Amino acid sequence: MSTRGINFLDKWIANNIPEMATADVVSVDELTHKLFADAKAIGIKRAEIDEEVPSLSRVLVDAIAHFDPGLPE
Repeated sequence: MSTRGINFLDKWIANNIPEMATADVVSVDELTHKLFADAKAIGIKRAEIDEEVPSLSRVLVDAIAHFDPGLPE
């Protein structure tokens, strides 16, 4: 299990899902590619993220559907 992978995913979603994102196939695919490129740039392998979630696409769709910007830091 990779705590580093799931922590990266959680932070990435919070910082990279646009408020007006749509859950269509193209948007989710683009977000997926960006996520893995950003992970690779800091040394996190795809496997570290994949092993933590059964479906990354489902996680991204859920994040878009339940977008909540939260409190500013």
